[in-house]
Amino acid sequence: MRDTFNKMIGRNRYVVFRLFLHLGGGEVAPIMGVLNSAGRDAIDADGDLEVLGEGLVEISQTLLQYDEYWLSAANEGDVFWDEGEAGDYVNELFTDSAQRYLSEPDYSSDGLNEPLSIPVTRNVIVIITVAYEGEIPQLETDLSNVQSLKEAFKALINLHYKHKLKAIQVHFSPAQLGDELTSDQLLQYYPELIPL
Repeated sequence: MRDTFNKMIGRNRYVVFRLFLHLGGGEVAPIMGVLNSAGRDAIDADGDLEVLGEGLVEISQTLLQYDEYWLSAANEGDVFWDEGEAGDYVNELFTDSAQRYLSEPDYSSDGLNEPLSIPVTRNVIVIITVAYEGEIPQLETDLSNVQSLKEAFKALINLHYKHKLKAIQVHFSPAQLGDELTSDQLLQYYPELIPL
């Protein structure tokens, strides 16, 4: 009822959406390169939404290519009719995501002192948080199955090209090569995950 009233009086509808995706297996390490590259580009661009959007598209396309390694997922979000309230919720989710295990990459390291052989992680968590304007049914539903997740990633890509994104954040764990995310840590730090 409130949605209908707000639409009638012409108020903008803002959605804040967060997706967790757990990938597992010996072949998931290349995803780390894409995530770190997009992260460096985002920092270099100083938060430019166009650059962040291009990074989101690249990450989404990469994750779609690795769908056979998807093990579990979860999503959450909320609808706002006030841009300030939506922004506050984005900040709240950012803080929560950043506090998750090993989700803060160290871009200050040049990698010169890294050992030549590093352990390859078998678990990767990607957390994508976006705020957008409008209504996207593919994102505003339960994403605990592979087909709906694929549709969600396609919707994220389309949001960028339609210039509907208001905020984009990507966190991932482990945040750098050589770090490892164990099954116990997955349970402890990402309890919301639902097996696919």
